Amino acid sequence: MKKLGIICKPGRPETIEILRGLLPWLSEKGCEALVDKAAAYGSGITGYERAEIATAADMVLVLGGDGTMLSASRLVAERGVPILGVNLGSMGFITEINREELYAALENMFSGECDLEDRLMLTAKVYRGGEIAAEYFVLNDVVINKSALARIIDLDAFIHGTYVTTFKADGLIIATPTGSTAYSLSAGGPIIYPTLDSIVLTPICSHTLTNRPIVLPGDFQVRLILKTHSEDVFLTLDGQIGLPLMVNDVIEIEKSAFKTRLSMPCERDYFKVLRNKLKWGER
Repeated sequence: MKKLGIICKPGRPETIEILRGLLPWLSEKGCEALVDKAAAYGSGITGYERAEIATAADMVLVLGGDGTMLSASRLVAERGVPILGVNLGSMGFITEINREELYAALENMFSGECDLEDRLMLTAKVYRGGEIAAEYFVLNDVVINKSALARIIDLDAFIHGTYVTTFKADGLIIATPTGSTAYSLSAGGPIIYPTLDSIVLTPICSHTLTNRPIVLPGDFQVRLILKTHSEDVFLTLDGQIGLPLMVNDVIEIEKSAFKTRLSMPCERDYFKVLRNKLKWGER
């Protein structure tokens, strides 16, 4: 491995501390480090634009939390660059490596001893007036929801080309298996094993109690049409980016041609992660 991109959560003092020890170690390994410019600012460490990291890095190291990991996944999605996440946040569900395990994890990554796990991503397209108004790639979820003061919204839903129902709810979450333990879980959706080829639709506070979450094959397309007038409705991607929607906007969500490739800890136990992070099964 010749070039390691390092994406960091800005403003964390421990990040610079980690980098000051890590960069000489990487240099001894013959690996060039491309540090995120925003994180390197003011530290004396040479920084690079994220676009440059996306095109040049052979692997990406994320120092931060799950939000930083989601940003990195979208950054390198088209190239399928492996990502190793080190948790400096609170939950750290997809940044599974602890700070103390960083060097051992990198050694294993360099030697090829640990597995790479491909995670399904989604492509979301917004059509307005028959034209594509926006297109996004996401690792966790696509969410359509209303503002705090708006009334419930109506969404005509078509799955794999067939009309299914009109959701009357505060919103709708379309999540990947990776995203099934995020917002979808909070809204009552199921936990889906992260390597499955599937997606889940989870209504948010549905006005119709029979509208329950549904798990679909990964190759099914979900097509939604916003039918609500005069309400503030938003499309949010991975909880980080998005845009306001208008009546009759069409949102098409389907499995992306790209996947996020995660470097997993050796001897990793997903069910242990559920127990430790989500307190799964505790009484």
